[in-house]
Amino acid sequence: MNNHVSSKPSTMKLKQTIHPILLYLIHFIISLYTILTYIPYYFLSESRQEKSNQIKAKPVNSKPESAYRSVNSVDGLASVLYPGCDTLDKVFMYAKNKFKDKRLLGTREVLNEEDEIQPNGKIFKKVILGHYNWLSYEDVYVRALNFGNGLQVLGQKPKTNIAIFCETRAEWMIAAQACFMYNFQLVTLYATLGGPAIVHGLNETEVTNIITSKELLQTKLKDIVSLAPRLRHIITVDGKPPTWSEFPKGVIVHTMAAVQALGAKASTENKPQSTPAPSDIAVIMYTSGSTGLPKGVMISHSNIIAGITGMAERIPRLGEEDVYIGYLPLAHVLELSAELVCLSHGCRIGYSSPQTLADQSSKIKKGSKGDTSMLKPTLMAAVPEIMDRIYKNVMNKVNEMSSFQRNLFILAYNYKMEQISKGRSTPLCDRFIFRKVRSLLGGNIRLLLCGGAPLSATTQRFMNICFCCSVGQGYGLTESAGAGTITEVWDYNTGRVGAPLVCCEIKLKNWEEGGYFNTDKPHPRGEILIGGQNVTMGYYKNEAKTKADFFEDENGQRWLCTGDIGEFDPDGCLKIIDRKKDLVKLQAGEYVSLGKVEAALKNLSLIDNICAYANSYHSYVIGFVVPNQKELTELARKKGLKGTWEELCNSCEMENEVLRVLSEAAISASLEKFEIPVKIRLSPEPWTPETGLVTDAFKLKRKELKTHYQADIERMYGRK
Repeated sequence: MNNHVSSKPSTMKLKQTIHPILLYLIHFIISLYTILTYIPYYFLSESRQEKSNQIKAKPVNSKPESAYRSVNSVDGLASVLYPGCDTLDKVFMYAKNKFKDKRLLGTREVLNEEDEIQPNGKIFKKVILGHYNWLSYEDVYVRALNFGNGLQVLGQKPKTNIAIFCETRAEWMIAAQACFMYNFQLVTLYATLGGPAIVHGLNETEVTNIITSKELLQTKLKDIVSLAPRLRHIITVDGKPPTWSEFPKGVIVHTMAAVQALGAKASTENKPQSTPAPSDIAVIMYTSGSTGLPKGVMISHSNIIAGITGMAERIPRLGEEDVYIGYLPLAHVLELSAELVCLSHGCRIGYSSPQTLADQSSKIKKGSKGDTSMLKPTLMAAVPEIMDRIYKNVMNKVNEMSSFQRNLFILAYNYKMEQISKGRSTPLCDRFIFRKVRSLLGGNIRLLLCGGAPLSATTQRFMNICFCCSVGQGYGLTESAGAGTITEVWDYNTGRVGAPLVCCEIKLKNWEEGGYFNTDKPHPRGEILIGGQNVTMGYYKNEAKTKADFFEDENGQRWLCTGDIGEFDPDGCLKIIDRKKDLVKLQAGEYVSLGKVEAALKNLSLIDNICAYANSYHSYVIGFVVPNQKELTELARKKGLKGTWEELCNSCEMENEVLRVLSEAAISASLEKFEIPVKIRLSPEPWTPETGLVTDAFKLKRKELKTHYQADIERMYGRK
């Protein structure tokens, strides 16, 4: 049930249409260029291929159930970033003293906002943004110190919970650093969570204070404040909200600036009442998990520090020259960890949002610059959904080029694919062919870190080639403080997530039902277990779930049972090949991995998103599909079908046409006959975190999708 896509260059080449004689001449010129550039390259640089072939992790003993460790931590796992810095407040103090006057957090000024009426009558808010304004390490330290002291004045006690429900921005990080300094336990809630999930998190953690923004206060919190009776103080990070009178008696609304002023005035020394211990809870992170109500994961200071220690080791030359663009939810462990890695190494962090990221982003007024063009970041984290979207957008533009331009791009693409598979660089292609594509993300990206879900081999290779940078795939969970594995920057293999980080070890546990065993040849397979200092304390007020997912071994080391199925390559790198929850047994006894089916089909240009579904009472797989509007409209035109977008998606003829394309792709991807969806439902509405059908990392929420499409499930399985 391996859903790994072949990483051979020949399987991912683009097709060109050039006259054979002209093609022969071009290939001759390319060969001549390759020979001329290879000679100096051979003598001046170490081969990427040699590095790629090195062993990256190995088992600690010869038993099949042995844990694998990075070759850099075979004798002992790393747990501390800097000597003596065993809590997050100490890490920040170390960085503040080292990089005192260096720029740390950047925010773009808003020059103008205006409403733009679309052809369909909808109104989109557009913004024109100016330059980035920066806070230094010293500025951030003083603001965090004053804010923490102000919270102390408002009655916040050490080791008690305080919630943050806010978009990703500089004030989020300042508030977090204040909580780390003063030993307040930070409860993080996604800005896209629905009302019931927010109420659940606030009431379960019994918070009295919450940090939020004006917009979230007006759009979400205002309606549910009465359902969280313990709330006493609401602190808005971006100034005074427009109305103050609509809150229940006893709830006071403050601005962040006012709380900081209170803290600065209250004490000239501004000393915390108590500083944290490594084992104290730093964050209670509510996951917008793919099933049921969100669970709060208790993450200690030592868990986070071990995790960021492991991550930092996989980023070469990380330092003051680097600029990171922060736009993913800071309530997600991937973004929080990435920003803490940058903060601890002197990097600048410039804030953005998915709506303002690039020049073409939805909130950027045409003709003005998006955040990547202004910031020109060197480091960026992304989830596969965003990378898949970039890939499809660029390929659509390639298809719109003139025949000459398109063929030139394809020749360069295929040539570069061959070269990087041999460990070589292509400076002329990068400079003249891919410069424009690279500029979409500012032009300076040297490392894209992808996490949250598996990234397809096609998309990964595309990002390597067109953005001229390493794409590091990572694997980690909230329950492992985001840490697990990350690929080496010089490893251009696809479909793998890399070797264990230096902070943890990984072993594979047999899963008999799925047919995965750590004795399998040629590659050991099984459920992934992560062990190390980064493995978290468990779930808040959920002992049963904690006991089910975590355990301690005879040496006192903590382990997490992930529920994901992996296999190790001979060089010690891990592949994610299945998930226990995604496995469904059909009526005839065949096992279907829904994730495998989705991975094989989601990269089609016709598909924006897909969810495969099956149950054990039936003998076939069905699917829910969000089609690409441009591609589906073009397919309808070719078939002579007309109608609105909703009418096309509800058309049986279009369902059959899309199903035909899916079936062809499934056969090409070597899916078994019983794995290929037999019926589908086309959805006119995209799945976003706001709809509640995907998580903030754009993972499918299967339970919610099943409920949402229940009538269609019954129709496709013939009950109606």
